[in-house]
Amino acid sequence: MEPVGLSAALSRVVSVSVRGPEVSPMAFLRVAEGKARGFWARGDQWVAHFGVAAEVKPASDAAGTDGRFRAVRAGARELLGDATLGEGGPRLYGGFAFREDHRSIGHWDGFPTALFHLPSVEASGGEGGVTLRAHALVGAGSDPSALEQALRERLQRVGQALAQAGVEPAGEQVVEVERSDSDSVAWEAAISESLGAIREGAVSKVVLARTLDLDTDGILPPVQVLDHLWERNRGTHVFLFEPRPGAALLGAAPETVATLHRRAFQATAVAGSIGVGTSPEERGVLAERLLASVKDHEEHRIALDDMVARLTPLADSVEAQREPHVLTLSRIQHLESKIQALIPEGTGVLDILEALHPTPAVCGLPRDAALDFLTRQEPFERGWYAGPVGWFDSEGNGVFAPALRCAVARRKEWRLFAGAGIVAGSDAALEWEETGIKFEPVLRALEASGASL
Repeated sequence: MEPVGLSAALSRVVSVSVRGPEVSPMAFLRVAEGKARGFWARGDQWVAHFGVAAEVKPASDAAGTDGRFRAVRAGARELLGDATLGEGGPRLYGGFAFREDHRSIGHWDGFPTALFHLPSVEASGGEGGVTLRAHALVGAGSDPSALEQALRERLQRVGQALAQAGVEPAGEQVVEVERSDSDSVAWEAAISESLGAIREGAVSKVVLARTLDLDTDGILPPVQVLDHLWERNRGTHVFLFEPRPGAALLGAAPETVATLHRRAFQATAVAGSIGVGTSPEERGVLAERLLASVKDHEEHRIALDDMVARLTPLADSVEAQREPHVLTLSRIQHLESKIQALIPEGTGVLDILEALHPTPAVCGLPRDAALDFLTRQEPFERGWYAGPVGWFDSEGNGVFAPALRCAVARRKEWRLFAGAGIVAGSDAALEWEETGIKFEPVLRALEASGASL
């Protein structure tokens, strides 16, 4: 393998890059079975990683933890330094729970209020081929050149393992599934409470979520499910974060909450939903119906206006599409508007996340009132569902999507999440149907992996 780059962050992190063999990211992740792993992709561009050279998280994930964005930013600065490392510099991968008072228990054991990994090995791929990178910490007085050589040897071994990796058989074993859906009566009651709060002026929108639990009689490997999820949802941001073996979060988010590259910020405001039908003609009719819907336009306007208002104090300029277009995905269509901004030097993607999260698209408005309402109405722990997941680097660049269309997996237990924005005019039956559609990406990926649904 030909070396293509070398960088070092101060004297703390040493990184080595080489060209890798032309393999799929799923082969890379399967080679890392039994290690912490992650995957992030949009279209055919992807990054995968395994192992932990270092981690960054708040000092405690106890209830009431404040300032987790600032804590992660400070921890990253201590680890990576303020050096300008260029395009090949180390990245930290992970995310944040939806709430700052999240507790790492139950389905979410292993997922603290925030967690980021500097991986031992990562791979990136797309039109330019595959690049492998290795990272490690160098202690004071140690010889960086010796560590660089050790990292090159590590990448050589990874490359050899990838070259020998076979193709994973797809869904040959049928896995029986016991399904436990949310209570539809409780859902109708929560919608009724939401509409009452809207009429009283306590909130203008709340985003109610529900869960779908699947217990299997065999193991469905998360990487196999991820492979099918990515194959069928290339227009979304597909992700996997497995902070420790046996505990994985994966999903296919239709939007980004923050993308920052060299001061250029981008995001999408996505709200309002409708199906795709069974033919191109029906899809077009449904898209026109969505564009004509007063209720869906109001839901979208609330999300867009709040994001622009929260972004404006941080930016030198903000531009947003006032008239949404239709975003068509494999099983659902949304109203979408793009947001662009120029961010001043010294402001990073974590600063923007701190201002924007949670957006009205995943929480509601006003934010505090909606959060309080959800605390009373949702009978489950959101965990990292609807929290921002992604990556950032030492220069403040990064890409984060809300953890939507997602599931958390613990060996034979899968919990799926889906939400719906409730505004004046919402109908409980239609919102139940919408959330059912939002379960579909993960359900179909599970089915393709052998789950008998």
